[in-house]
Amino acid sequence: MAIHLNDLSGTFLLYFLVFARVGSMVMLLPAIGDAGVPSRVRLALALAISFAMAPALAGTYPHVDSTSPIALGVILTQEVVAGLLVGGMARIIMAALSVAGQLIATQTGLAYTQTIDPTFGEQGAILGSFFNMLGVVLIFATNLHHLAIGAIHGSYAMIPPGAPLPFGDMAQEAINLVSGTFTLGLELAAPFLVVGAAINGAIGLLARLVPQIQVFFIAQPVNILAGFFVMMLLMGSLMTIFLNYYATEMGRFLG
Repeated sequence: MAIHLNDLSGTFLLYFLVFARVGSMVMLLPAIGDAGVPSRVRLALALAISFAMAPALAGTYPHVDSTSPIALGVILTQEVVAGLLVGGMARIIMAALSVAGQLIATQTGLAYTQTIDPTFGEQGAILGSFFNMLGVVLIFATNLHHLAIGAIHGSYAMIPPGAPLPFGDMAQEAINLVSGTFTLGLELAAPFLVVGAAINGAIGLLARLVPQIQVFFIAQPVNILAGFFVMMLLMGSLMTIFLNYYATEMGRFLG
């Protein structure tokens, strides 16, 4: 069965436009849009959210001439770009764990241990993958994934359908979010950097006092053990800080 432009009207067009934005956002939202989530699950979730939200959003969409391919193409492109903008900004939040994991791995000497990160689908330090997986688990365990779903509805207040896309404001917001995310990653890794600096200073002093000692074979195991010890003591506090940051930043998308 072929669908013609004349048929893209009324309820079908409404659901189609809502799905264009929702599908774009679900593809990028933290936890929900991770690479470890099967694509069929994301598609089913996007369809379910679209069907649930479309009746409430019917009044927000301007009238579109379904006989005009240009009009349809313009509003469809706006919806997809709006979904990608908001979803991409939400995705930036999860990068704090990757930054922290990479810094900790570099400090402890585990940066050479690379593995596939199931949340991003890319190769990275094993500690970064661990932090990302733990962050996703805690987001679902604390029901913070509801904020990601709420951000879909909130995007209609941030970027109303048919309105010009606020590229300038969104770019400034993305810059602020990247800055805050990198700062958070550095803060999460700060205890490990301080302990590592103290250990390296002590081992350097030991090397000056006893030159015969092979300090490299001492420093590497000590750094790893100290890193795991600090992680054991502070993991709960570090993840609590991240979850608070996640809740605060995602709450801004609720509109």
